[in-house]
Amino acid sequence: MQLTEFLVNRGNFSDTRIAHLPVPNVHAGEILVAIDRFALTANNITYAVVGDSIGYWKFFPSTPGWGIVPVWGFATVVESQCGAIAVGEQIWGFLPMASHLVLTPDAVNLGGFVDSTAHRRDLPEVYNRYQRTAGESDAVRQLGDTRSLLFPLFITSFVIFDFLADNAFFGAKQVLIGSASSKTAFGLANFLRNDAAGKVSVAGLTSPKNADFVRALGTYDQVSTYDRITALDPSIPTAFVDMSGDASVIETVHQHFAKNLVLSSMVGITHWQQQRPPADLPGATPTMFFAPSQIVKREQDWGAGEIMRKAYAGSARVAAESAKFLNMRYVHGAAAVQDAFSRAVDGQAQPSEGLILSLTEKES
Repeated sequence: MQLTEFLVNRGNFSDTRIAHLPVPNVHAGEILVAIDRFALTANNITYAVVGDSIGYWKFFPSTPGWGIVPVWGFATVVESQCGAIAVGEQIWGFLPMASHLVLTPDAVNLGGFVDSTAHRRDLPEVYNRYQRTAGESDAVRQLGDTRSLLFPLFITSFVIFDFLADNAFFGAKQVLIGSASSKTAFGLANFLRNDAAGKVSVAGLTSPKNADFVRALGTYDQVSTYDRITALDPSIPTAFVDMSGDASVIETVHQHFAKNLVLSSMVGITHWQQQRPPADLPGATPTMFFAPSQIVKREQDWGAGEIMRKAYAGSARVAAESAKFLNMRYVHGAAAVQDAFSRAVDGQAQPSEGLILSLTEKES
């Protein structure tokens, strides 16, 4: 048995390689899991782009200059030195693009546990918590691989929605969402349409090639292509939530809405290769949204675990509603994973595509 890792050059995401290493020894209190499969979305590319500034490279350390991109998926316990976790159990959570991972379960209960491996203790707990799938509801289990694809994104969507609602939408009458075809974006649009009806309208910005897909979702009140931003009504107080990171889009939105842009929140970077916007833009100052900060606030407001309970329930609903718009595609083997990652880096993935990857070759 060997450990296979998918490594990304931290200075050039198009440069990747496969490393083969001995599987680490398992010590007292630890478990070894075999990573079965995981989802790949534009969100994982964002993890790489902000890996240094926010710390995503710290979760699964690698060779200097190289990084392991975090993903969400399923794994099976293949060795256990932890009495509370049995060999054969399936878990779901934050994983490396690799074949195996050693975890140190802590605060174990029927629902899951927290990984207390030394280098992860100071990292946000939301990424260190793993679910034991045997103890989950039928509704969650029935989502299958759609969960890996959509749950992390829709949980972020819910937390963004909660952040907006918690701040009375910053006085906005409209939420404008950039890169509206991205899964985090249409999850947010769904929460706004269902849980903030009558409080704000929802507008989406997208490319011409994705406009029909975005309209078909049925969650946006208005869909505009990037070349039509200036046709939007600039008199409406607007909260801008951007998933693209495209400097030209951000600048155009700021210049167009000016003082009526009451919030400019950067969430993802689907157009990660674009230059960053200038610093002296009119309207609200662009700020990077960091979901764990809002989660910590709600833990204090509502009590431990309550925001994640609400986020899971909301995500299950939106995932079930969104599944009909997705075409699941399964990719097996290191070479195929490299190709899929390269396509994601180059922005070639279709919004309707749901990629589920495994570094293990498909059984014949």
